[in-house]
Amino acid sequence: MPETHHTRGGVRDGIRHGADGIRRAADRIDAATPPERDRAVDALRAFAILGVVLGHWLVTALVADGGALHTASPLQHMPWLAPISWAFQTLAVFFLVGGHVATRGYTSARARGTTYGQWLTSRLSRLFKPVAVVLALWTVVATALLLTGAQFETVRTLVRLALSPMWFLLVFSALTAATPLLLRLHPLWPLVVVLHVDIVRFGLGGPNWLGWVNLAAGWLVPYTVGAAWTRGELEGRRAGWLLFGGGAVVTAVLVAWAGYPASMVGVPGASVSNLNPPTLAAVTFGLAQCGLALLLRDRLRSGMRRPAAWAAVALVNLSAMTIFLWHQTALMATTATGLAAGRLPGLHTVPDGLGWVAARLVWLPVFVLALAVCWSAFRSFEQGPRRVGGRPSRVIRVHHRTESAAAKEARRA
Repeated sequence: MPETHHTRGGVRDGIRHGADGIRRAADRIDAATPPERDRAVDALRAFAILGVVLGHWLVTALVADGGALHTASPLQHMPWLAPISWAFQTLAVFFLVGGHVATRGYTSARARGTTYGQWLTSRLSRLFKPVAVVLALWTVVATALLLTGAQFETVRTLVRLALSPMWFLLVFSALTAATPLLLRLHPLWPLVVVLHVDIVRFGLGGPNWLGWVNLAAGWLVPYTVGAAWTRGELEGRRAGWLLFGGGAVVTAVLVAWAGYPASMVGVPGASVSNLNPPTLAAVTFGLAQCGLALLLRDRLRSGMRRPAAWAAVALVNLSAMTIFLWHQTALMATTATGLAAGRLPGLHTVPDGLGWVAARLVWLPVFVLALAVCWSAFRSFEQGPRRVGGRPSRVIRVHHRTESAAAKEARRA
């Protein structure tokens, strides 16, 4: 009994010391953050990235069928789960934040005498360094799988899922490059383009390829809302309520009476996808999300004064592209490894019932662990030193230093 009591006391002491170490690391990150930094922006970006990741993990299934894997979705079998896509399809918020940060950063860079080329190189280098690593690794993996006898359909499915985030980065990069032209563009202009494309495509029987015009125009809408935020046009709560209420009402009308899908993500086998390419319903839904994000700014700024909350958001932002690019690989690595134990519920089975949903929720911590391994292996390609106009970025440099301090504190604990 004395030994048991001593052991329990040691465990409690270890937990307490570990918690103290985490708190000290969070305090250091909080203290090192420049006071002028708008923490609500970072919080919105972190929530947007994590929303996309969780959404993919919840609605993407790799079904084992004989020796092959093919994709499926619970939304295909249980369409009443469409509200899941409303909560986790958060790309509009990411484009909102991207437009705000890019236009604000470009204006600031020009005021310092930084050239457009220097600014753009700095912005895009952090995006495409981790992309190159993903492409290289999956080229090797796909080649090895084919050479060892894997079915071509399985390899194609895996590669398509792994590289599916790339379309987002291409669109985001194009809008970033066009930032000087978008500083004053009103969001109504790209919204009108989306409206007319859908009228021609769905109302007048136009060609389906015309919808791909909305791949640029659709995401340009929240991007230019972010530019309006930079211009100071969205500071009052009235603008947030107008976007949120108007976007929600129009989306509901489009779904209920205009025949648009209720799901805000693509569903295998569906004749129309709201996301690929974006439809008017996806864009108005995104405007509602932007309005909600603007309404939550003050509350987020208040919440981010807590060192622990801010430290978590800061570290997610440091690794945003790593998390985004590797989360599908983490899902597939878990699925492939699990095949050794047979067809596991929620991992290899058809997503056709609530039993699958419950099992998938159990698998989420395993996906997180697999993503943590990917993060540990590949985060350095995103978090290398960044320079703007020949000077290191203060925020990134501070975060690197405080992140190292956090790691040391955890090791000592």
